[in-house]
Amino acid sequence: MQLVFASRNPDKIAELRDALNNLPLEIRSAAEFPGVPEVDETGTTLEANALLKARAVHRATHCLCLADDTGLEVEALGGAPGVHSARFGGREQSYEKNLAKLLEALRGVPEAQRGARFRTVVATVFPDGAEVVVEGVCAGRILSQRRGSGGFGYDPVFCFPEAGKTFAEMSLAEKQRISHRGHAMRKARVILEEWLRTSGKR
Repeated sequence: MQLVFASRNPDKIAELRDALNNLPLEIRSAAEFPGVPEVDETGTTLEANALLKARAVHRATHCLCLADDTGLEVEALGGAPGVHSARFGGREQSYEKNLAKLLEALRGVPEAQRGARFRTVVATVFPDGAEVVVEGVCAGRILSQRRGSGGFGYDPVFCFPEAGKTFAEMSLAEKQRISHRGHAMRKARVILEEWLRTSGKR
């Protein structure tokens, strides 16, 4: 059984493969299907964008499809960048530009006011068109300087207080246990396992 992930981001795909390890699914990227269009994330919520992507890939492939959308919500910025997190630094997606803009926006903000949370919404569209949406959340704070060389996106400045580490200082296994995407994907995995147990029928 093929599962098509509605993303061309190799970092996200690596985390997805890890989260669904040992399931009898052939995980493929949307980039492997020439007929799958690039999807404009025009939704005003993470849920809307995840569904936009999953539905578009399902229409093009008729396969089991999964998509996610993730937002970083910073208290001092009124919940921004939120749904605009991927392009916070400009229209073209750039980890470096996003990080630089975030640190500049929080310049001078005291530590006590640098609370933030990551939210990931995962949408699954089954071959028959049925849809399931789940969410994962992880709360932390934004550092004033980057730490760590792993992860991607905002990971070098997002500190998880209980571990005293940024996501970029964690191994993939450690990050998956506590992260927003890890929480969401565990919920999605339970749904996929049940679907597979019923012989792929919904």
